[in-house]
Amino acid sequence: MLPKEGQFRDPSGCAVTGVIDRSGRGMTGEGMIEAISVMHDRSNGLGGGFAGYGIYPHYKDFYAFHLFYDKKEAQEGAEAFIRRHFEIVYSSEIQTRKLPSVTDEPLIFRYFLAPLPQKLANSHLDEREYVARCVNRINAEIAGAYVFSSGKNMGIFKGVGYPEDIGRFYRLEEYEGYAWTCHGRYPTNTPGWWGGAHPFGLLDFSVVHNGEISSYDANRRYIEMFGYKCTLQTDTEVITYIIDYLVRRRGLTLEETAHVLAASFWSTIADKGEEAKEQETLLRRMFPSLLVTGPFSIILGYTGGLMALGDRLKLRSMVCAEKGDRAYISSEESAIRKIEPNLDRVWSPAGGEAVVFELYGKGGLAR
Repeated sequence: MLPKEGQFRDPSGCAVTGVIDRSGRGMTGEGMIEAISVMHDRSNGLGGGFAGYGIYPHYKDFYAFHLFYDKKEAQEGAEAFIRRHFEIVYSSEIQTRKLPSVTDEPLIFRYFLAPLPQKLANSHLDEREYVARCVNRINAEIAGAYVFSSGKNMGIFKGVGYPEDIGRFYRLEEYEGYAWTCHGRYPTNTPGWWGGAHPFGLLDFSVVHNGEISSYDANRRYIEMFGYKCTLQTDTEVITYIIDYLVRRRGLTLEETAHVLAASFWSTIADKGEEAKEQETLLRRMFPSLLVTGPFSIILGYTGGLMALGDRLKLRSMVCAEKGDRAYISSEESAIRKIEPNLDRVWSPAGGEAVVFELYGKGGLAR
């Protein structure tokens, strides 16, 4: 008899992978489905998901909300809230295909939205903060409704199942984007449920994560002081909110954010040059409660790029590679070579080293 969740732990479980075409050319989701299938044994069927960037060119100026609903009453409540705060440009159920391996799916809907001008003006918030607060309110206040994607010209697709099955379920071979990330989940401390699958997203940020955050409680208590609510029964959610807080709200660069999340040891900082020593010391002292401890490797997706980051002790595997305009990140080199056998360059980043790949001439975070 196979052991049940909670009776067995695979400390190296979970798989992450991503690709970006830095020229901006579109790729279907088929490649990510093939890549993640190579790492099938890193998952246990309790979660898989994808994020695609550049997939909604006809609605690129509108926020694309993807929502799960447990019941019709939740949908009615969420849509009433949405209509009070946004113009609904277009909405529909997200088209899926029935698979025997993907069961108990919730209602899954998509909305393209623009904030109502008067509501936005009365809020005295900038547009992105207004949208982020609306997302947090839906997720925290409307039982049975969960916004799992909320960026412009990007979308998250996730659920309970093996990731390759989730990709087929969402028909991702029919979408084209310039960047994709993917996750296969092997939960060790939290339940497998549709909202708990990766990626986690807020606005255009999406995070896939392999590992375990031992600093979760300290990170959560700190970030919730700034209006974020961690309600999704998994430690990865807090990483997404930390990145949003540091990059969008505090204006840090990705490299500075990496120095907060995976800060060097004090002894390591002491041996660095004066400029690096001054910068990293300042960041550690400003944000001590946002140091993420425990084994982890993450891929951050955002408008225009991807970032790879592992913990400072390199307790989780991470491989980067390049071939022409395309750049790859994965838990295993084998997943990359499944879709690109002949690579120009392959390397493993050092612990705590951020590797950033961006569109040519169009990179940079939209804040």
